[in-house]
Amino acid sequence: MALSLALVSSGVAVATSSGAAVKKPIIVGAVIDETNTMKPFDLPALQAAKIYVDQLNATGGVGGRKIVFKVWNDQLKPTLTRSDALAAIAAGANVLWVSCDVNYATPAIQVGLAAKVLTVAPCIGTDQMGPSLFGSAGKLAFSFGNAPQSDGAVLARLLINHGWKTAAVVTDKLLAYFVTACQDFSSAFVKDGGQIVSQSSFTSFDGTAAAVAGNVATSGADATVLCATTTPDLPTFVTALRTLGNTKPLVGLWSMDGGFWEPTSLTVSNNIWWATFASVFGDDPSTPVRALEAKMAAKGETPLTGGFVTGPSAVQGIVLAIQRNHGNLNGTKLAAIMAKFHNVSTISGSVSFTPTQHTVVGRSYRIIEVTNGKPHFVQMLSPGPLGS
Repeated sequence: MALSLALVSSGVAVATSSGAAVKKPIIVGAVIDETNTMKPFDLPALQAAKIYVDQLNATGGVGGRKIVFKVWNDQLKPTLTRSDALAAIAAGANVLWVSCDVNYATPAIQVGLAAKVLTVAPCIGTDQMGPSLFGSAGKLAFSFGNAPQSDGAVLARLLINHGWKTAAVVTDKLLAYFVTACQDFSSAFVKDGGQIVSQSSFTSFDGTAAAVAGNVATSGADATVLCATTTPDLPTFVTALRTLGNTKPLVGLWSMDGGFWEPTSLTVSNNIWWATFASVFGDDPSTPVRALEAKMAAKGETPLTGGFVTGPSAVQGIVLAIQRNHGNLNGTKLAAIMAKFHNVSTISGSVSFTPTQHTVVGRSYRIIEVTNGKPHFVQMLSPGPLGS
């Protein structure tokens, strides 16, 4: 798929000192984390989005209007997140772009919804980004991440396809995304004929990950499914699990993506699997994805996780909504159009929303396996439609 979109001619013009008409830019106000635990997810998506926007602007922008990102680093501090979002709106943001976790992003989301601007996250992985959490106002909120139902379903399908019929499930309670995704995995896995033999949890930074791994190591499950973030506890969990002799498959969400967190021991860092948006290991099956990754690397912005493709995907969705609204930037109208997206082609795959489901469902995943310390692409795998 080409990294460009056909554009329509529309926009607001202002006069320059020479008398020539120059159309005002479309401002995307990004309130994200560039320093804390969401940085590995927020920053690559933004960097990739900017590369796409540069290409778009070089060919005329959106109907002659350039897209301009204005960025605030909220550091995941709720008060700062809110004040940064207010600053973005005051700076004329036509679209508000928020962090990839709904809990952290909520202060900014609430500002965007109150201002009635289209509010978009590139990779929030919960279906709370929309009316389910924010009520009627949430009609303006969308995420180009995958819904946890899809995350859970694809992991269940992966286990069943490999003949791993029993699972130990471990949930990091740090984020609602992890909790919901593990719940959705368990439901889908049992529905597909699997059996959950144990359920356990820890919360990042609480110092209990190794003890939980000790309990899981003797569960007897064919595979361990872990819904967690990468640091600081994932390396601890993996090392403890393997040191105790459990070498069975460890399967996780895209939040385990990247490989940068893996322990250095090849014995420990083996038989680990995860589902993600794209392979960052040079072997993604999509030529446009590899090309985008190369452009990021050339700028010194090599992505750590496959979530980077959700950045340009979100921009493609925003542009398409503006096109279909004939250049009008009214947030309510743009949101109504976006809610009707069905199999919209983006660099991250097909994107669909409904009036109530504002996070992507059904998009195919890349399955990554770590063998002898080296992550590599294995296959494309679809979670199937909701309810399948």
